[in-house]
Amino acid sequence: MPKLSVLNLSKSYPTGDSGETEVLDNISFDVQEGEFLSILGPSGCGKTTLLKIIAGLLEPGEGEVLIDGQKVEPGHNRVGYIFQQESLFPWRTVRQNIEFGLEVKGIPRDKRDRRVDEALKIVGMEGLEDHYPHEISGGQARKTEMARSLIVSPDLLVADEALSNLDAQTRNYLQEEFLRIQKMTGSTILFVSHNVDEAVFMSDRILVLSNLPARIIAEYTIEIPKPRTRTSQECLAYRSKILDILKIEQQKAMNPPARAEPFSMGTIPCPYCGHKNGEKVRTCEKCGADL
Repeated sequence: MPKLSVLNLSKSYPTGDSGETEVLDNISFDVQEGEFLSILGPSGCGKTTLLKIIAGLLEPGEGEVLIDGQKVEPGHNRVGYIFQQESLFPWRTVRQNIEFGLEVKGIPRDKRDRRVDEALKIVGMEGLEDHYPHEISGGQARKTEMARSLIVSPDLLVADEALSNLDAQTRNYLQEEFLRIQKMTGSTILFVSHNVDEAVFMSDRILVLSNLPARIIAEYTIEIPKPRTRTSQECLAYRSKILDILKIEQQKAMNPPARAEPFSMGTIPCPYCGHKNGEKVRTCEKCGADL
């Protein structure tokens, strides 16, 4: 049984002209227990919307999400979510940030302390538990968020561009930390990224989404043993294939087709010369034909 099943998910958002923009179009895939699955796609294609539906933060238009074979509804707490933007509470220490989800659940203090101690050890933040967010580095803040997600849902994590705002060295370090922590915990990880090199380095499998409305247009199983060398010929070969697909989809995203000019009851196009006449005009103002 898959750890996570996404079945025929579709989602649309209303637009200002009383219409709708279709964001997700009939997306289906499974994620196996302990798998590291990355999702790539052009900017604005709906990757974050997909993650939020899986995490129970948004309601799908159609389709459903199953975790361990059971359908979950919006508002569920079966998933640990690592947001794109840093989301630590600045007035709470590292320990207090990590235990926040347990507080909300009403877990007793002694049990919270034990679980926070375990999470601190897993992510390598021991000795920093009494520091506030402004007293730790960006990489340490990300590890604190990982611990906060693990303590709530150690078996299924979703990460939305979790490493995008870090410098290159810190980002590479945390990629390895993600893999180390996954190996320790056996977590299933769903990881959204714009960085193809990152996805190839970390993932067991990669899904590529199209421009809006998002559909799955390619799937790659990364058949390279871990740990991997980022610059190996094997990694570069996957990188090249994926970039070729993304280049086409990104061009579509940046150059959408022109919208047809809406028909207005205030104009009457002449069937002979095409001139648009005023609503009350009965003879074409350009060629004189009867309308």
